[in-house]
Amino acid sequence: MAEVNLRKVVKRYDEVEAVRGIDLDIADHEFVVLVGPSGCGKSTTLRMIAGLEDISDGDIMIGGDVVNDVPPKDRDIAMVFQNYALYPHMTVAENMSFGLRLKRYPKAEIKARVDEAARMLDISELIDRKPKQLSGGQRQRVAMGRAIVRNPKVFLFDEPLSNLDAKLRVQMRIEIKKVHQKVRTTTVYVTHDQVEAMTLADRVVVMNHGRIEQIGTPTELYHSPATRFVASFIGSPAMNFIPCQIEDAGGKPQIRLSDRIAFPLPAARAARYQKIPRTDKLLLGIRPEHVTEASAHAESGVEPFDAVLDVTEPMGMETLVYFPLHGAQVCGRVNPNAGAQDGAPMRLAMDLNNMHLLNEVTGAVL
Repeated sequence: MAEVNLRKVVKRYDEVEAVRGIDLDIADHEFVVLVGPSGCGKSTTLRMIAGLEDISDGDIMIGGDVVNDVPPKDRDIAMVFQNYALYPHMTVAENMSFGLRLKRYPKAEIKARVDEAARMLDISELIDRKPKQLSGGQRQRVAMGRAIVRNPKVFLFDEPLSNLDAKLRVQMRIEIKKVHQKVRTTTVYVTHDQVEAMTLADRVVVMNHGRIEQIGTPTELYHSPATRFVASFIGSPAMNFIPCQIEDAGGKPQIRLSDRIAFPLPAARAARYQKIPRTDKLLLGIRPEHVTEASAHAESGVEPFDAVLDVTEPMGMETLVYFPLHGAQVCGRVNPNAGAQDGAPMRLAMDLNNMHLLNEVTGAVL
């Protein structure tokens, strides 16, 4: 078994706490992505799992054994870095087999492992080349192959795609996902790119200021964020946040966004938000795909309103529209044939069935 467990793990650099007492359980065969902005502690956490950073406090367990004082070479892990770290004077086959040769594996087994990893990564025709003869994506495949041949308990990826161009990043994301589906080794992957996190992970760990903000599947984080930070970090374009208040109208709660715009709450949401004090400062959280062009057919919970567009961004399959509302810049997604134009008025609709209410002071999702 190769589960990874962190218990109250802390990392201090003098007086600065980079990681602040995090708890995390990663199941055997699971693909977990640590995501967050620069300086949130995700790479430091990965390096502590690898043994490349000492732990200031707490415990890290791999396969049920505490590894706090176990050197990296004895942890049975394989790490893939963003800079590939290939030996320039060695061929692809020699780079991939280097760790096995150090451990004096039989030549026949080394060749079998290298050939299998090369076939899996579609680099069989490259095994006699040197790194300088390879593209960036091919070098990254070799680095992955070097990790795969070791058959470790845990794979650790430290922003492996950050040096690639946008198109190649998409291709390599697919390759990494394919490899995990075949190998099913426990994997911890660090990135600042939320798209990578959402597309690769079984579960995503969102970190901020050295703490874990939320853990969940990509779907859970996208549709049920626990805090404003998670709601804004996951999703592109980011979730809109509009100052609002809950008030009563005719005995039923409604949400007021401005002097001229107030919407009745859908029945399911009204029950959830009924007990919120009417004096609380709130934010309406709504994703851009739930702000669209108004339809001629009325739908329950979908409320039309008029806006004057500041900017439009044609994206081909959709057009992003931006407009002000109660001091907030709001982004919506409309059909490219909806007639959106810079500086022009437009009839839009907001789907409150997918709304979130947040406490403006604490940032908690209510």
